[in-house]
Amino acid sequence: MAGLEDVRRLAAAEHGLAVVATPRPDGTVQASVVNAGVLRMDGRDVVAFVARGDAVKLANIRRNPEVTVVFRSGWQWAAVEGTAEIAGPDDPSSAVPPDRLPALLRDVFTAAGGTHDDWNEYDRVMADERRAAVLVTPARIYGIA
Repeated sequence: MAGLEDVRRLAAAEHGLAVVATPRPDGTVQASVVNAGVLRMDGRDVVAFVARGDAVKLANIRRNPEVTVVFRSGWQWAAVEGTAEIAGPDDPSSAVPPDRLPALLRDVFTAAGGTHDDWNEYDRVMADERRAAVLVTPARIYGIA
């Protein structure tokens, strides 16, 4: 049985690359590749990634917050199923005040293995693209890790 430590290890091995699956309105699944990582937030661990404000995955999550995020490295993999919360300029969150959003987006980016030479430029691009943080609270983790 896989756990969050396995997720952290697999994410680090593949530069945070993961597949996110969200339900479309017709019940089919939409999948996309993101950079994701495990982040400690408000005393709990979440799997987090950043998405453009106009991303299909965000529209799907707004309708149905059930999300699956799959990490892999070689033949090892771990799937995290859970409920997603969105915190962004188009998705106000009571847990994330607007002035905290830039720091949260940075935290998610670094949890997914990212680095940046100019954080002010990063913040500007995130704001211009109306980027949001997606925080998935794990309900089930499984795989071969």
